[in-house]
Amino acid sequence: MIKLSFHDLVHVSEGDGVGATLGNTADLAAHAEALGFTRYWIAEHHGLAGVASSATAILICHVAAATNAMRIGAGGIMLPNHAPLVVAEQFGTLDALYPGRIDLGLGRAPGGDGRVIQALRRTFEAGANAFPQDVDELRSYFTDDSQTGVVAIPGAGANPQIWILGSGLNGARLAAAFGLRFAFASHFAPEALDQALAIYRREFRPSTQLAAPYAAAGLNVYAADSDEQGELIATSQQQFTVELYAGRPGPLRPPVAQYRDRVGPQGAATIDHVLRCSVAGGPAKIAAGLADFAERTKVDEIMVSSAIYDHSARRRSLEITAQVASQSIVERIGDADGGSRF
Repeated sequence: MIKLSFHDLVHVSEGDGVGATLGNTADLAAHAEALGFTRYWIAEHHGLAGVASSATAILICHVAAATNAMRIGAGGIMLPNHAPLVVAEQFGTLDALYPGRIDLGLGRAPGGDGRVIQALRRTFEAGANAFPQDVDELRSYFTDDSQTGVVAIPGAGANPQIWILGSGLNGARLAAAFGLRFAFASHFAPEALDQALAIYRREFRPSTQLAAPYAAAGLNVYAADSDEQGELIATSQQQFTVELYAGRPGPLRPPVAQYRDRVGPQGAATIDHVLRCSVAGGPAKIAAGLADFAERTKVDEIMVSSAIYDHSARRRSLEITAQVASQSIVERIGDADGGSRF
């Protein structure tokens, strides 16, 4: 049976400071663990107003300290921004602090604009083109078979669970070629979801890390006690998305009733395209949405994303999602392996 995990962009809600936001992140992770979620991921972004996830490795440590056994990790680290040795040292340290709990998802996007790339003192085009080689170099530090002759300390012998992330087809092919787990960012880039999963499964080559394909995909979930409440809390993410694509990113704003109908044709088109993989509503609607997505994708995990303005509403959304997940998915696709925690 399918597993649920959580993907957090660490949105700062309007009126909150970064400190309060990071406290809420730790609280939400502990809440997700108590509800049975499999893993909690934080995504690297830079220079994006309203998003506090830039120091990703530090945040992973913060969240891991607030939880007990749930897997914690990066969804992901944008490898073109970093020297592979530094990533190996950071995640080798995390693995030493929290053995058996650390995930390292790797992406090739910059997580920011051209000014961010310059400020990071990286050449993005070269880094993105070298992504497969950088992934290979990074893995060599963990296996203590460094391609550079440098030993990562900490890092050598560490065993974070490595994933390849993707919003297109290249990530799927790379994950398949390396025999690694694959996560698709359908929560904001849904276009190539089905094709990417098909390529990953068709081209997968078993490795020492993984004998068979293992895939996750993102789904925006806004769950509440009624359909009206669920649709209302979803509008904070809709506002953020419209403003982001208009070049005006900012904090997560309070919900606005019937926002999509007020935002104009271009804004509505942005919502419909970017947030296509979403479900909002009460328990029955969430159950159906989870089941439909699971049946469509056949993924091993659904990576839930819930950018909700009010922290208590976000906690409640996770509760409802966890409560309905087992029944909805079992009834629709059957209990395939009996291994889920739901």
